[in-house]
Amino acid sequence: MHILVLGAAGMVGRKLSERLLRDGHLGEREIKQMTLQDVVAPAQPAKAGFPVNTVTCDFAVSGAAEKLVADRPDVIFHLAAIVSGEAELDFDKGYRINLDGTRMLLDAIRLVGGDYKPRVVFTSSIAVFGAPFPDAIGDEFFHTPLLSYGTQKAIDELLLADYSRRGFMDGIGIRLPTICIRPGLPNKAASGFFSNILREPLAGKEAVLPVNEDVRHWHATPRSAVGFLLHAATLDSGAVGPRRNLTMPGLSATVGEQIAALKRVAGDKVAARIKREPDPFIMSIVAGWPRNFAPTRALKLGFTTAEKNFDDIIRIHIEDELGGKFVT
Repeated sequence: MHILVLGAAGMVGRKLSERLLRDGHLGEREIKQMTLQDVVAPAQPAKAGFPVNTVTCDFAVSGAAEKLVADRPDVIFHLAAIVSGEAELDFDKGYRINLDGTRMLLDAIRLVGGDYKPRVVFTSSIAVFGAPFPDAIGDEFFHTPLLSYGTQKAIDELLLADYSRRGFMDGIGIRLPTICIRPGLPNKAASGFFSNILREPLAGKEAVLPVNEDVRHWHATPRSAVGFLLHAATLDSGAVGPRRNLTMPGLSATVGEQIAALKRVAGDKVAARIKREPDPFIMSIVAGWPRNFAPTRALKLGFTTAEKNFDDIIRIHIEDELGGKFVT
């Protein structure tokens, strides 16, 4: 099996690649080759049991997608995108990367022709939904995105379903919750503060909270995100049917509940490193975001989370990223 990971230098892409390299198989199939792509150089693994190629390119440039699928990878994980805040601030870049790039990729797969029909796992977003919301958004709720990022992802979902219906590929789209706690440095995602207010205090640094504590949102850990991707890659698409895009399970919590969990796990002194500085731009974006879901289809299809409560989210970060220790 040949696996292609687009966006392999990103946080989720890196963790997914590391898991695949460690396992050496996807489902019951042995991995024979991997290609890791990103606009910045993906890390070259020090040791792997099979060939690993790294490709540094902008996949949304004309001709790039054709080269990436020329070797007919069996499974394509499409994680390449720019994040919500950046897509909102730079309209042209958001549509070029998040929409045009995806269309180029799907067309490159289609034009290979013959019997080539790879499994394509696409990371969509809960940003495809827009307010007003019910108490919990079910599988029948309509798409009314209130951000350019969400609009781009919603169009991609339609393309994924149509290209799959036409038999050009076998696509599964997974709407990821906001991933929390994201390791590394803050990025341009409008949702970044959900991680920042936990990650930075645990590292002994101050963090800025730009919204009110009553803001509620839908979360999952990086560990869960990798699990979703692996399950989507091996899932029987016949069980999914023509509705190829699924909302992933997660945890609904307010910012206040996040902070309370931080106090329980790490103590009041750590939580005191959070500084309240309201940001009208971030607050305006967050006001239109989903807060809670009832992901019935995904649960029935076997998608599960690694965490049961927000204390678990913090403990998983400490275990996976901090070696079991944090700065008190």
